[in-house]
Amino acid sequence: MKYQVVCAVRDKDRFNHQLKNHEAISLVEVDFLKEDSLEAIPQDIHGAYYLMHAMSDKHTDFMQMEGRMAQSFVKMSQSRNLKHVVYLGGIVNDETLSSHLKSRLKTEEILTEGKYEFTSLRAGIIVGSGSASFEIIRDLTEKLPIMVAPRWLNTKSQPIAVKNVREFLSRVLFHEETYGKQYDIGGPEVLSYKEMLRGFAKNRKLKRWIYTIPVLTPKLSSYWLYFVTSTRYQLAQNLVDSMKVEVRAKPNGLADLLNIDLIDYNTALTRAFSRIKQNQLISSWKDTMTNEQINAHFENLVEVPEFGCFKDKKERQLTSSDDVVDRIWSIGGETGWYYGTWLWKIRGLMDKFAGGVGLKRGRTNPDNIFAGDSLDFWRVIVADRKAKRLLLFAEMKLPGDAWLEFKIDEANVLHQTATFRPKGLMGRLYWLLVLPFHHFVFNGMINGLTQTENKK
Repeated sequence: MKYQVVCAVRDKDRFNHQLKNHEAISLVEVDFLKEDSLEAIPQDIHGAYYLMHAMSDKHTDFMQMEGRMAQSFVKMSQSRNLKHVVYLGGIVNDETLSSHLKSRLKTEEILTEGKYEFTSLRAGIIVGSGSASFEIIRDLTEKLPIMVAPRWLNTKSQPIAVKNVREFLSRVLFHEETYGKQYDIGGPEVLSYKEMLRGFAKNRKLKRWIYTIPVLTPKLSSYWLYFVTSTRYQLAQNLVDSMKVEVRAKPNGLADLLNIDLIDYNTALTRAFSRIKQNQLISSWKDTMTNEQINAHFENLVEVPEFGCFKDKKERQLTSSDDVVDRIWSIGGETGWYYGTWLWKIRGLMDKFAGGVGLKRGRTNPDNIFAGDSLDFWRVIVADRKAKRLLLFAEMKLPGDAWLEFKIDEANVLHQTATFRPKGLMGRLYWLLVLPFHHFVFNGMINGLTQTENKK
């Protein structure tokens, strides 16, 4: 059976899937924390997947936010023609649940109040690029030859391949035998986090030594994850809280009912890296908006302010812009910043110590950039390849706001502009302090971007 699919997103510009313009897919911009926006959802919706979570928000309010979103969904459904809703939550079999899992259960309870048929799928760790747990396991294993880790690495879990999750989601919709039921979904193996780390290392042909110690408190464990991996501290807190809880799926026969072959952990890892190598990762938990100003005023950041700002402007005349545009579109991540990348890494480490995002997020794709993507400790505001303009906004901890812009005009002149709008005296002192470094870094960067030009 063929369906028309309506994707509810908060920002259409950030939806960059290759099927975005498919005739069977339409986009609506909604925010379930803003009930007025829900009018954009069509009336003739028959089935829905509820996939909204707020774990990366502050530890104190994400439960309230998730409850409000679920209540808004139920209220919206009363005026729609919904027949079946499928919810993807978390396994909640342990007697002592983390705040994260309590919130998933509460969301499920709210969603059952709707006048539609309801099915809940409860998953543990999802193995696939873009999953927070997978990316953290990847970070830890690839960056640390020797790990002295918290004892929650001995906690058991039942990881499931992202391919299997997609199969469960797609095959359960409108399947009448599943109406009104909750199912745990997991892979064929029960593994500790330590075993998953070792399995990852074996799959990637890495030698790793892992030692667990009992002295790391939850707070110290959160800082450990925060500094070693690309996660934010608030997310690290929630993950550590959950990682102390065993997550095992209760047998239920759903895989047999839906004719799904469960994939083992090692095969799931191999499939994940196959997609990574083909640059098929669409989005990642690392791309979530982290800066309150960006969340509230994303569109206002497109125009870089002129007054009350410090600027560092560099220009280079080009004979041909194609190679330079390619280099601009590859900046950051594994490519680096074309000059003094070690200085950028130091700045990222300083940002981590200050509670910022640091430099470890990298970029989702080595060649393509889209508005809304994270790029190291920047957020992409404009990525217009046709207009040859890339505009970045800093998400690092700063006493002010910072933009970095690359633009090639009609005369084939590359304009590289760093703009800083200081906040108070500290902002002005900060600019003066880093000014000597800017002379070398920004000169070196534009020279690196025009390297092929300089050789002509």
